[in-house]
Amino acid sequence: MLTMSPWYLSWLLSLTSSALAASPADWRTQSIYFMLTDRFARADNSTTASCDASQGVYCGGTWQGIINHLDYIQNMGFTAIWITPVTEQLPQDTADGEAYHGYWQQDIYSINSNYGTADDLKSLASALHDRNMYLMVDVVTNHMGYAGAGDDVDYSVFNPFNSEDYFHSYCEITDYDNLTMVEQCWEGDTIVSLPDLDTESETVQTMWNDWITGLVSNYSIDGLRIDSVLEVQKDFWSGFESAAGVYCVGEVDNGDASLVCPYQDVMDGVLDYPMYYPLLRAFESSSGSISDLYNMINTVKSDCSDSTLLGTFVENHDNPRFASYTDDMSLAKNAATFTIMSDGIPIIYAGQEQHYSGSSVPSNREAVWLSGYDTTSELYQLIAQVNAVRNQAIYAADDYITYKVHSPQFPDLQVLISNKDQNYPIYQDDNTLAMRKGYDGSQTITILSNLGTSGSEYTLSLSGTGYDSETIVTEIFTCTNITVDGSGDVSVPMNGGEPRILYPSSKLSGSTLCS
Repeated sequence: MLTMSPWYLSWLLSLTSSALAASPADWRTQSIYFMLTDRFARADNSTTASCDASQGVYCGGTWQGIINHLDYIQNMGFTAIWITPVTEQLPQDTADGEAYHGYWQQDIYSINSNYGTADDLKSLASALHDRNMYLMVDVVTNHMGYAGAGDDVDYSVFNPFNSEDYFHSYCEITDYDNLTMVEQCWEGDTIVSLPDLDTESETVQTMWNDWITGLVSNYSIDGLRIDSVLEVQKDFWSGFESAAGVYCVGEVDNGDASLVCPYQDVMDGVLDYPMYYPLLRAFESSSGSISDLYNMINTVKSDCSDSTLLGTFVENHDNPRFASYTDDMSLAKNAATFTIMSDGIPIIYAGQEQHYSGSSVPSNREAVWLSGYDTTSELYQLIAQVNAVRNQAIYAADDYITYKVHSPQFPDLQVLISNKDQNYPIYQDDNTLAMRKGYDGSQTITILSNLGTSGSEYTLSLSGTGYDSETIVTEIFTCTNITVDGSGDVSVPMNGGEPRILYPSSKLSGSTLCS
């Protein structure tokens, strides 16, 4: 069983005083495990309780269940969890299922009793903070949820938005390229409509800002994931984030970096959807485009104001699981390794470590307890290793996350090397991508392949690593030591399309990696 290094545990303990500050700087170094509260763990600790994801109904996951299984999460190297919305939902079992996911709220001042009590939620925050871990909570400001058609809503069921005056007039979103329509018309359907709040109204803004200040304070929340950010006008977010007082990462579900990145002007971070699409395409088959992913790394750094505050992922509850595209374990390992070792705050979706393969909603919302919380699964072990080397690198070098390449001898070349800030790609071919992150002498080199499990053995000669000649580096997955040659090049043994991570052997002292 892979455990956290003594170095890293010591570093975590040193953060006690800042654990509740939860600033963007604090969140840069975190690694997030995301779960639907209803689908992660039950309070009775059952691993056999039935849950047919296709039915779209409550299955019994609770906040107490999460508390009971924090070891499972922390032993993978995660330092934070993100849970789905905590507010009271529409009560009906509709033809679209129940509101087990938390995105059909009706009363924002009440807690969803299906997940437990207010004290249970406070206990979850306390249990996390006792471990020096962070709590991120999902919130929805764009809409409420109502069982029925959009043109026939009883607004009195909503608290505090109990009048039609608080909402945009009903209209359907028919063109997602029309941003005004996206911001002012309604999501949902004729079974469950999602009445769209008039967030342009100063009254509505004040109501939301007052609420989020109280929610964060009452439940000791360290960060927010914000749903449907694209569907709310941009000037709403600065006030909301200021009222929250914690790091916020927003969902802007679009692959165009030029559209997504400007939301960082009004919010700390956004989910890195521009990276998600080429990442998925690169590793869903051996014919995937490595060059598109290579290019997007640089595009995101160029277009976004701070790529280290983005949320990086390859799975979530809104998109098909990676394993629904391919069951190749090697490809899944490469996709997960990129998620953790690239720029941004890594987010792993609960069940990804068990190679769950649900496709479209609701099939991709499986109950994790049905896996038996298997800590011997290949992806559980890989994620633990990759988080461990990232955590070790963060501990060993203060600016591992934020380091930028400088050229004091050639200041006029700063513009030319700007794309080498933070993580940057140093090699690509049709099936291979290599990335460097960190400063000279403390950097990690991550090599990824989409050859899959049928890939053959070969040796990759890699230049541009920044390592000094004769430096000894360790390949983390195989615990193989490699000596950098006189030219600064490294010969990396590759096998079966498996990912590789290089890290200076001297920096592993005190850790449990390859011990």
